[in-house]
Amino acid sequence: MGQRGRHARISRRARTVARVNQAHITQGQAKLRAVLYMAALVASRCNLIIAAFYQRLLDAGKVKKVDLVACMRKLITILNAMMRTMIVWKPETILKRVFAEA
Repeated sequence: MGQRGRHARISRRARTVARVNQAHITQGQAKLRAVLYMAALVASRCNLIIAAFYQRLLDAGKVKKVDLVACMRKLITILNAMMRTMIVWKPETILKRVFAEA
């Protein structure tokens, strides 16, 4: 699955004054990026693992949209690991592992 939807080419907006040096992604698969964004938005509210990750980033003073992009990346990482190991998402199993490590 890789980093689909998050293409490496970044464009800088010259006309924005308030947002100096903020980049936005201009290429990649827009539909996939939109789906990942919505999945990260829902997961940041409903999924205990992603919600804890999102809250930790917010508490560190990060910007909300940047936090959602980080959640998108975390979802991709989780899905890649699930596909690699051929396991099914079972929240109770994952929560046991997370709380056992803490």
